[in-house]
Amino acid sequence: MLDKVKNAVSNISKIAVEKQISEKELDKVMENLTIELLESEIPFDLVEQISENIKKQMIDKKFARSDEFKEIIKSEFTSTIKKIFQKVEDVDLIQLINSKESKPFKILIVGINGSGKTTTVAKIGHLLKENNISSVIVAGDTFRSGAIEQIKEHADRLELKLISQKYGSDPAAVARDGVEYSKTHNIDAVIIDTSGRVQTNSNLMQEVLKIKNVVNPDFTVFIGDSLAGNDLVSQTHEFFKFTEFNGSILTKVDADVKGGAILSILSETGKPIIYIGTGQEYKDLEKFNEERFLSGLFQ
Repeated sequence: MLDKVKNAVSNISKIAVEKQISEKELDKVMENLTIELLESEIPFDLVEQISENIKKQMIDKKFARSDEFKEIIKSEFTSTIKKIFQKVEDVDLIQLINSKESKPFKILIVGINGSGKTTTVAKIGHLLKENNISSVIVAGDTFRSGAIEQIKEHADRLELKLISQKYGSDPAAVARDGVEYSKTHNIDAVIIDTSGRVQTNSNLMQEVLKIKNVVNPDFTVFIGDSLAGNDLVSQTHEFFKFTEFNGSILTKVDADVKGGAILSILSETGKPIIYIGTGQEYKDLEKFNEERFLSGLFQ
């Protein structure tokens, strides 16, 4: 997952065999490693922390094998990332829905256009259906041309009720309609899609805040494109500032993810990544597995 880091570690470890490394040499070594860490989109504060810990363990030490050096770096990575995971609450969405006495459980979906948000809404609907949880979908994107037709196609395939109005309607009103329909029809959960918005557009972000104030969601989910790189950090920060979302779903994790994006979201918000999108089919929504993530970092 961290290919650039793996290559850097391999190259650097060659100078660490059968000799003591001076502090000057070590500074140069760590400078190169730091660059590779940042280019892998590891958050800056984590890069500083990892680098300092590695320096403490390497200064004036002699290594018989290059693998010893590699193990130090792997150990420091794992230890630092585990501390991040320990600060993040473990959330089971299915359990949350089932444990709520008053229905419906209201799920608000936020994110920018192109992140796979609408498809993820459908995947959540499929997931709930597989767990015998009834749901309706709200077409809260009343701005983008074709958005209502797109989500209707997903709802029809899944045989789920879609609540929608015409383009230009107030998204908060559509969301409220979805909640009221769910109450009167004893539906377990309502999944509220919203129009994708650029995080720097304050007017559109205020619209999300209005929807949230009107429906008072039980769980707000930020949908992030794992391939967005450093922009994902900016998106995460702005959406969290406006919505204080409860958890994230990262899409396109089946592609070439550097790994830093995942760490950025966790360290930026302290909120869990509840699922990852691993493909285009409805079933391609998996629970984020911390141990699998850690074991895959240096494979």
